[in-house]
Amino acid sequence: MLTNNHGNPTKIAKIIEQASLNKLSRPISTKIISETPGRLRLRIARPYRHDREMQRITNVLKAQPEISQVRTNINYGSIIINHDGDDETLEKVLTTLLDLGVNFVDITEGKSEAVTSITSAFADFNQQFEQATNGEVDLRLLFPLGLTMLSMRQIWVKGLQLEIIPWYVLAWYAFDSFMKLNSTNQVQNSTYTQEN
Repeated sequence: MLTNNHGNPTKIAKIIEQASLNKLSRPISTKIISETPGRLRLRIARPYRHDREMQRITNVLKAQPEISQVRTNINYGSIIINHDGDDETLEKVLTTLLDLGVNFVDITEGKSEAVTSITSAFADFNQQFEQATNGEVDLRLLFPLGLTMLSMRQIWVKGLQLEIIPWYVLAWYAFDSFMKLNSTNQVQNSTYTQEN
């Protein structure tokens, strides 16, 4: 539940609770990042960050006369809604979002904001790196490849030395990170394909 610094339910939490009692919809996991008079900022969960879904939400919000501007950033899943600042308008905006299937939850799924921010920053850096190389390589390939090269160097310079365990630890991390980094992408792609 959304609370203020004193642990009391906020105005937004009360509006959401009242509106959600009357609505039953397909949930789009969303988090309220900030709310100030006249401005509401949301973050859409990663599975719903595609053009069609974000544009559908934006179009419905822009149709309301009290809303002056709606800006989106698909990469970050961010929606910024500027409105006239009236409490009734905020209630209408939240009710409209609930009607669209938005479900206000903590979308970090047990991860802290810091972990989520670092993960997003790494994903963005990886995407930029992949674009810079015209899609030829990305960090999900280079990192395990680098560890593989380090393990091969250890074998070459020091021999097997199984009692010290230097090379095969690196080899295992190379294999493990390659599998984990690439299987996550396949799961996300299959999830997106199934939704379409």
